[in-house]
Amino acid sequence: QVQLVESGGGLVQPGGSLRLSCAASGFTFSSCRMSWYRQAPGKERELVAGISPGGSTNYADSIKDRFTISRDNAKNTVYLQMNSLKPEDTAVYYCYARSPGWSTGYWGQGTQVTVSS
Repeated sequence: QVQLVESGGGLVQPGGSLRLSCAASGFTFSSCRMSWYRQAPGKERELVAGISPGGSTNYADSIKDRFTISRDNAKNTVYLQMNSLKPEDTAVYYCYARSPGWSTGYWGQGTQVTVSS
């Protein structure tokens, strides 16, 4: 059974930092592309960052140079280091796993990030 459990969200002041974690189980983590998405109130869910099994990364333009995605295959965990946070980064952040052999991807339950003074 695939499980993705996010943690690390919370309330932070503008300019602050947070590190999100997504602990995965129930599948071969090292073979999967992992991504972080976010959804702000009243907006569609959007891709924030992705990392391939080999470690190649891609980022949304809105967070490039502020956020860093990484993975630890020994711990079956993907991270999102978020620096220089802005109020517009406020959203629920979701972890997403996708493998070429799957008919669908899998989502975590999400973790709330609120950037406010």
